[in-house]
Amino acid sequence: MSRTLQHFSVLHEIPELGFEEFKTSAYIASALETAGFNVTRNINGTTGIIAELDSDNPGPVLALRADMDALGHIIDGQHVARHTCGHDGHSSVVLTAAEEILREGLVRKGKLRILFQPAEELGTGAIAMVEGGALENVDMLLGFHLRPVEECPMGQAVAAMYYSASATVEAVFTGKSAHAARPHLGVNALDAAVQAVQAVNSIHLSPSLTFSAKATRFLCDAGVTNSIPSEARVCWDLRSAENAPMDELKQKVTAALQGSADALGASVEISILKQMPAAILDEDATGIISQAICQQLGEAALQPARTTPGSEDFFHYLRLCPQVKGGFWGLGANLTPGLHHPDMHFDHDALAIGVRIFKSCVRQVLGE
Repeated sequence: MSRTLQHFSVLHEIPELGFEEFKTSAYIASALETAGFNVTRNINGTTGIIAELDSDNPGPVLALRADMDALGHIIDGQHVARHTCGHDGHSSVVLTAAEEILREGLVRKGKLRILFQPAEELGTGAIAMVEGGALENVDMLLGFHLRPVEECPMGQAVAAMYYSASATVEAVFTGKSAHAARPHLGVNALDAAVQAVQAVNSIHLSPSLTFSAKATRFLCDAGVTNSIPSEARVCWDLRSAENAPMDELKQKVTAALQGSADALGASVEISILKQMPAAILDEDATGIISQAICQQLGEAALQPARTTPGSEDFFHYLRLCPQVKGGFWGLGANLTPGLHHPDMHFDHDALAIGVRIFKSCVRQVLGE
């Protein structure tokens, strides 16, 4: 079994939720220390890890980033953590690449920094890493993600993945309980929430923009069927291919929620639970990734840039540190039936390809 698959087999069996990656981070940090990296654990009080390799020669600082957290699912009535987004694969690739880069002496100038980040799925892991100094003095940051088979098949790769901005909005509608036989004495929170769902569905931005806003969770139960419910909790998922329209979309959704509550005499508390910015990619970084893909897989395997409605907290790094050149690529792995599906699986042979591509990027930036 290859070193990459050894790492993957271990990490796949210890899935942990965001900011709870204790076993995962301990395993990764130990492997990096054994390899010879200078390792700092518990970045900003989290499970985050920074490992660094200094060539002792002048040059740029290149950082590679991997996410570590698993997703929470309800399977057979049980709440479980499961790696259904491939973060175990991402960590295995970057960890193996780091080991081989050190062993083969590929860093001839500047510094290589390796970031293992918690809580990507929560949308706050990258922010915590930046606040912990992860990008201090970094010139370029590279990350990647396994792609569904319909986007990128095995043996191919995308040099530039343009992720969309996203936001999760929660509204808690509060009314007044009453007997269902006397609805005029109460304020039906369920009615206000239903009206809010319809109001959000009626929001329009310019037809030239790519966006969506849809209700994804609705919780309302008075405990009995003959009582007016006094509380309803609803979540909406917002998406936009660009950052500016997302700001407009959030404003319109907030107004729709508040207006729906006001119209029925209810009150509403609106919170943004999570938000991620749209992709910010640098041409130089993308060029380095493109060359690495061509070197390792051939020019025919290089797919054109892709835009995805998915979101990635990787882009918080570049939003918070605009001086850093960022590149984010997609790796074909015949991944089916889809990301975040409880039965997600992929061709594990793709992991070795990911290692080779990252090593090629390092040679270009930090080699002689």
